[in-house]
Amino acid sequence: MRIELTNKEFRRLLDLVYIGNWVLNSTRGDDRFQDYDHVENKLFALCAGTPMQALTEPYEGLWYPSRAYTEGGIHEAIAYYEDYVFFQILAEEMSKRDMDYPAITEENYEELMERMEQYMQEFEASGIEKLRLED
Repeated sequence: MRIELTNKEFRRLLDLVYIGNWVLNSTRGDDRFQDYDHVENKLFALCAGTPMQALTEPYEGLWYPSRAYTEGGIHEAIAYYEDYVFFQILAEEMSKRDMDYPAITEENYEELMERMEQYMQEFEASGIEKLRLED
């Protein structure tokens, strides 16, 4: 297979692969999906000897994202996504709790969405500062 990409497109592809592999493997410890690591290594190896050399570094015969790459803003993009997903899930779970955990149907879907929107507005304004756990 042959794919032709501009340098900018290739750089975006590296970001997509890195983010995807992060989502799949960052929490798996020793039980990583090695085939995704392999694809990531293969793509970052293509940076060696090019103007993108700073994005990669060798370790034990494989090419990995360099420290410059991983500290260059990619994790801020991941954190932004994680925050969004966290608040969406929290809003949904709290809304379902408020509704006594019904099966979501066409009849109560609108109410769920309205409750979620209220929570999301509060989270946008205050984050988790106003959240309290009670016994």
